[in-house]
Amino acid sequence: MDYFAHETAIVDDGCNIGKGTKIWHFSHIMSNCTLGENCNIGQNVVVSPEVILGKNVKVQNNVSIYSGVICEDDVFLGPSMVFTNVINPRSAVNRRGEYSKTTVKRGASIGANATIVCGHDIGEFAFIGAGAVVTKHVPAYALVVGNPARQMGWMSEFGHRLEFDADGVAICKESGEKYKLTNQTVHKI
Repeated sequence: MDYFAHETAIVDDGCNIGKGTKIWHFSHIMSNCTLGENCNIGQNVVVSPEVILGKNVKVQNNVSIYSGVICEDDVFLGPSMVFTNVINPRSAVNRRGEYSKTTVKRGASIGANATIVCGHDIGEFAFIGAGAVVTKHVPAYALVVGNPARQMGWMSEFGHRLEFDADGVAICKESGEKYKLTNQTVHKI
């Protein structure tokens, strides 16, 4: 094994787990999951069948990642956040064939206790505030908060709020990287 799994963790057959990944206490990695290199799976995490996590994904304690979710490289999932995978669940109705897909793009962060309603993708380096309930697509670099989540601004790749000048240019205060806002779309320049 090129990864670490705590003795209380359960890793089902058919999983593909990358080198350097750590799986901590009481977590369950279900069948046919893919976890990239250097992931950190916190305590009491459930990763449902066929979930895909890229490299360096950080999953904090008490997170549920359900079938249909893909997290690209460098995603952060805060404590007790949750994904859904059925838009209209009922206990007496089996909807396993109706799972909606959700993709969390590279570098995005999802805060503690946030809920991502299925079928809504999270853009690259987006920042979802703690407790937010995401009910629609979140653009790259967007900062969203609240219930339902609303966009409140833009974030740098280093996780700092961007303030754009009259020319639509912002500079990250930590990295010095420049960003351009054009037609409600942000990209690094």
